Amino acid sequence: MLKEILSVSGKPGLFKLVSKGKNIFIAESLIDQKRIPVYSRDKVVSLGDITVFSIDGDVRLSRIFQSIKQKENGEAISFPPTITADELRTYFSQVLPDFDRDRVYPSDIKKMMNWYNLLVNSGLTEFEEEEEEEEEEVEEYEDRVSEEEVPDLDENENKENENNKDNLIKEDK
Repeated sequence: MLKEILSVSGKPGLFKLVSKGKNIFIAESLIDQKRIPVYSRDKVVSLGDITVFSIDGDVRLSRIFQSIKQKENGEAISFPPTITADELRTYFSQVLPDFDRDRVYPSDIKKMMNWYNLLVNSGLTEFEEEEEEEEEEVEEYEDRVSEEEVPDLDENENKENENNKDNLIKEDK
């Protein structure tokens, strides 16, 4: 779901991808539902591609939003506009305890909190990763394949080797 939500540099808020063209996207604002053209020269980032630095490695934004959703019981985050950097770090440490305090700036935390509120207010609260769905599909496919009869490869290889030997013997004569 987050793959279709875009952040466009120079434009306020978030946008939902509506349509793709050759050199253009059509995106709908989550704030006022107005559609705008997004050209290839514009800097566009999908929320599904964003990760946050942590001590153990990068953490996907969807996981962070899921943690915020659990902490806030699915409601929007209430914080004053004049929240301090220390208060932001304290809040974010409750959501992601091992985030890298040197590389994740308070402005990044505030932006993520604003994005979360915008998504919740727009009714977009499913932050599950799509990769999990793909993994389930792969597992289902592997289960179906394992149930099918697979010929014994050793037997086929032996027949093929015998045929190759026969061909070599014929060529030598």
